Order: sequence, then structure tokens, then C-alpha cells
Amino acid sequence: MTLPGGPLAGIRVVELGGIGPAPFCGMVLADLGAEVVRINRPAEVGGPASNPVLDRGRRNLAVDLKSPAGVEAVRRLVDTADAVIEGFRPGVMERLGFVPDELRATNPRLVVGRMTGYGQTGPEAQTAGHDIDYIARSGVLGAIGRAGGRPMMPLNLVGDFGGGGMLLAVGVLAAILSARATGEGQDVDAAMVDGSALLMAMTYGFAAQGVWDLAERGVNLFDGGMPYYDTYECADGRFVAVGAIEPQFYAALVEGLGLGDRLDLMAQDDRSTWPRQAELFAAAFAARTRDEWAAHFAGRNACVTPVLMPSEAPGDAHLAARSTYVTDETGVIHPAPAPRFGGTPLASPSAPTAPGADTDAVLADLGYSSEEIAVLRDQGVVA
Repeated sequence: MTLPGGPLAGIRVVELGGIGPAPFCGMVLADLGAEVVRINRPAEVGGPASNPVLDRGRRNLAVDLKSPAGVEAVRRLVDTADAVIEGFRPGVMERLGFVPDELRATNPRLVVGRMTGYGQTGPEAQTAGHDIDYIARSGVLGAIGRAGGRPMMPLNLVGDFGGGGMLLAVGVLAAILSARATGEGQDVDAAMVDGSALLMAMTYGFAAQGVWDLAERGVNLFDGGMPYYDTYECADGRFVAVGAIEPQFYAALVEGLGLGDRLDLMAQDDRSTWPRQAELFAAAFAARTRDEWAAHFAGRNACVTPVLMPSEAPGDAHLAARSTYVTDETGVIHPAPAPRFGGTPLASPSAPTAPGADTDAVLADLGYSSEEIAVLRDQGVVA
């Protein structure tokens, strides 16, 4: 049986604003079929969504959380929810009037997902920061970059999204499963320092095996140290990525570059030969354009791939065949929801609704009459 709506259909999540990782979590949950209601400020009404991709999939309720009547409206919404997610500093949610244990007094199974940089506890819990600060403290940033060079920022993918919003989504879903089994909700303390550190699990495992130097960057297996796991500039100034780790792929790489008479395949992992390998690979790749090399290595299984810019990726033949990127009705390009499900397929993303667009509908669902909604609007409580 194929059921529309995604595997999280029937789950309701309240998203208390925020930027970056918490909205990403809300997007992921909405992509997977959950009903996500985002709380906006009345001042945001009349403007566009804060991000035309990240804000997709929500219903939008504009409420003044400084008003007791506004807090009451959101409390009523939370009473119907499986989870609340927020991205404030520790203590802000409580100051707004949403104390997790008090919320669970009327909704015992409620999960409260809390997204921060440094966590709810610890000496830096109240310290300001952004993605770069969190991955710097967790040791991730120090591991990324060329030997002898500065650490290189991996966009804000590791802290905000991989170690942040995605970890929050996993934690919220795990807590919802627990609540359904036990009848008891709980708080989820998702910190970007913790999540980005978790992403280093394999690296610390390699260090324990003696094959990774945690004190140096750019000299290890996947950080640019290996010449056959790196990027190379081509004749047109564009790049190819090489990931020929296994011997059979390395042999195909060497053969495809015409270096069979200059490199000993048996010396692939001899670190003393790595500078020479890198020199030969760089000179070879510089002789043709990126797309010429892509065509040359097509079907060779040498793990050589063109480095596409984000502007190029949606047009890639493989990604187009899988609809990895899709365009909404307004012409905005979206990464498609992922992963894919055989029995509960996901809907294609559409443009996000405007802040406050669903205020009346959400309040009506909560039992407010049209007259009560009109009074709240006249008072500036909702918009």
C-alpha cells in the first residue's frame, strides 16, 4: 500500500521561530509529513518568508508572545502537539511563558526539542556564538584545511545543519517514539558542540587505530593528505574530485591519467610517495578541461567526478533523473525532500506561505470563534 503524506503524517510540531538549525529541523519534519506550525511575530506579517526554501512546508501563525492572550493561544496549540522545537538561548523559552514541565502538566507526552550552540548546561551555555564558533570549540574546524594553512569553513553545514538541525530532528523523533511507548514526554537538549563532535566519530576511531593525527590537519586520510583523495585543477580553472581509495579504483585512476609507467601501484599507501603522486596527478589533470576529464573517466570506475558549482548541480543528468533538485511554482530551486520512502512517498516542496497566513485557520482548529479571532486581531494579539 502506498500512503500519501509521508511517514510522519499525523504528527504535529510547533516551531517557536528561530533561525538556521531549528527551522531546518522544522523543514525536515515537514518534508517527512509532519504538520509543522511555525509561530511568527505579528511584525513579520506582510513580509515574505525569512527563507524561501528553509521555511517550506509549514502553517504560519502570527502571535504576540508578549501578550498573555497570545501565550494562551500558543499554549492551546501546544496542548494538541506531539512536540515543540525552539532555538533560543537557555531560559528564553521559560521567560516567554513556556516552561516544559508546565506544558507537560496538560500534555504529558509532549516532547520539547531545544536547539542551542553550547547546550542547556555548562560554563558556555549563555555565551553568544554561531556555527563557526561551535565547530571551533568541538575540534571539527581545526581538522579541516590544508597542511600549514588556516582552518577552512565547511559553509555552515557541520554545526547548524548536520550537527544541529538534523540531530535535533533525530532526537525529537526518538523522544516521540519513547512518548508513544511510555506515555511520557521529555526535553531534548540538542547542542551544536555535541552534534558536530558526534560527526567526528570515525575520525576519533581512526586516531585510536593510529592512522589519523588529531594534532595536524591536511596530512590524514580524508583531509587532503592522500593524493588520491583530493581535488585537482583542470585546464579551464575548474576542478575534479578524486576518491580512488581502493586499489582497483587507484589502478583505474593511474591508467586513465596515463601514468602507469611512472607510478608503482603497490606503493599507493606509501606516505613517502604521496608528494610525488600529488605532483603527477596535478600535472596530468591540468592538461584537459574539467568536462573533458569527466567524459574521459565516464564508465572507468576510477572515482573521478567533476566538481559542480551549486548553480550547475540541478542540471546534472543523474540528479535530474532522480529529481534531487526541484523548482517550485515561483521558480525557486529546492533540494528535494530526502530520504525516499516506498510506502509513504513525500510531497514535492512548494513555496512557503507568508508569515501569519494560516492564523485564522489554526485558531479556528483550536476552537476559537470568528468573533474571538476578530477581537484578538483588533487587540494586536494575532495578525
